[in-house]
Amino acid sequence: MPSRKFADGEVVRGRWPGSSLYYEVEILSHDSQSQLYTVRYKDGTELELKENDIKPLTSFRQRKSGSTSSSPSRRRGSRSRSRSRSPGRPLRSSRRSASASHQADIKEMRKEVLEVKLTPLVLKPFGNSLSRYNGEPERTERDGLPPRNTEEKFHLSEESRYISTQYSLRPRREEIKLKDIDSKEENIVATKGSTLWKTSEEPATQTKALEFGGVPGAFLIMLGLPAFLFLLLLMCKQKEPRLLNFPPPLPALSDLWETRVFGVYLLWFFLQALFYLLPIGKVVEGMPLTDGRRLKYRLNGFYAFLLTAVAVGAAVFWGLELLYIYHHFLQLVLAAFAFTVGLSAYLAVRAAGAPPAALAPGSSGNAIYDFFIGRELNPRIGTFDLKYFCELRPGLIGWGVVNLVMLLAEMKVQSRAAPSLAMILVNSFQLLYVVDALWNEEALLTTMDITHDGFGFMLAFGDLVWVPFIYSFQAFYLVHHPNEVSWLMASLIIALKLCGYVIFRCANSQKNAFRKNPSDPKLAHLKTIHTSTGKNLLVSGWWGFVRHPNYLGDLIMALAWSLPCGFKHILPYFYVIYFAVLLVHREA
Repeated sequence: MPSRKFADGEVVRGRWPGSSLYYEVEILSHDSQSQLYTVRYKDGTELELKENDIKPLTSFRQRKSGSTSSSPSRRRGSRSRSRSRSPGRPLRSSRRSASASHQADIKEMRKEVLEVKLTPLVLKPFGNSLSRYNGEPERTERDGLPPRNTEEKFHLSEESRYISTQYSLRPRREEIKLKDIDSKEENIVATKGSTLWKTSEEPATQTKALEFGGVPGAFLIMLGLPAFLFLLLLMCKQKEPRLLNFPPPLPALSDLWETRVFGVYLLWFFLQALFYLLPIGKVVEGMPLTDGRRLKYRLNGFYAFLLTAVAVGAAVFWGLELLYIYHHFLQLVLAAFAFTVGLSAYLAVRAAGAPPAALAPGSSGNAIYDFFIGRELNPRIGTFDLKYFCELRPGLIGWGVVNLVMLLAEMKVQSRAAPSLAMILVNSFQLLYVVDALWNEEALLTTMDITHDGFGFMLAFGDLVWVPFIYSFQAFYLVHHPNEVSWLMASLIIALKLCGYVIFRCANSQKNAFRKNPSDPKLAHLKTIHTSTGKNLLVSGWWGFVRHPNYLGDLIMALAWSLPCGFKHILPYFYVIYFAVLLVHREA
């Protein structure tokens, strides 16, 4: 077992996560398995640090410097200065000349005034970069600058490339003479600040590693994901969908496309668009943008679901055969994919002329990557928000319709007088999920999809193709592979589903309420910690049990959807595996 270097109760210097700055901390404990030290900072914050992030006090000695300049550029360039300005550093006295003593007094006074709790101020040079409380964007003023606190001073770097690593220093003591000392520095900031903030309003070509493997990864995903989806559905139709039978026999290209099916998909899409435009439901404001504006959204998704149910019932009453969707399922998938490509091309063209402030933080300047990830944050045609509409309407409501069709198909293919218990469970569980999302539609406005991600191929494909045709995969599987479920097994699965749903809904409700208004008196009993990224994280309530209780509830529900399909094949559990990978990527 490796020996520990620092003892409990020892006072050392610990690096603040996400920065190169060290502060005085006390060793509380040591975990021999993870080799992590639990330390406590002077402000009471307790964190776990690696051994190489901790240094003894003797290693921090003030270095002599021939210059006492305190300009931003000098402060950036001197490594020893950044450490010597750490809060709580002991005073040193010596005899100096009058001028040197004066400079030392200024230095020590500044150090005393700025005994601080670090709050990293993340300022990304993107058009719509957002600083959030546990995911909630903070309001910004119309010139793009964050609101200034009278007790805060933001020291801007001379070079704009460092703008994403600046820190807000929150004084614990009153500023007495700091204004006189910093008058020269403020003049420097005033002359350079406009240039820096002008840079921040322009789209950056790339300030961090691109997601999904960059341009090659995005290109391969756009080619491989649709092909994988088709192969998955073809495998599901085989009698023995084992991995050894991969790849499945491919149909002729002529059997995958029919213009009439594409017309049916267009009719569905524009019917949902018509329901979206109906003046029913309340209008709410979204999260603030970088210019301080809040876009307005009409919440009528649940009404659209009810109107869709009435329309489907009327169509069946008038003799429309819903099994048409089942018999042309692969053609319908291809039609949705073709529409997605066309929509993504339109979004890419319109984003080329969008102002910098309208672009999403993830845009890179590369045509292929931005086509995939999306450049424009909130593409709108008048008041019609394309991204918000696609998130919940055509795909999510379409998922419920596809499940209903698969229930009817099971009865016909297997010559059943009634659907199987497994099919009823799958339909009921997933219908609850759809209705819950539409009923709590306002919560969508605080998600990363709306506040952070641009609207491009990634979201469009996920909303219009992946959700209706992959999330309904369990129902599609049961049509060709029946599985008898006992009432005892069904009871256990229902209990698991309800457990997951309670965790999912309660955790999300708590999170969304906190994002909308962290100072809500109803949330006063909840505890939070301030992180190095500038966010406040909930650490009590549902968020005191696990780091992401909403993800845990989602995974439990996903497992409950798959269990009615039995254990003969792994295909029905693809969604659970995919969802776990998705959440791990999102967390990373």
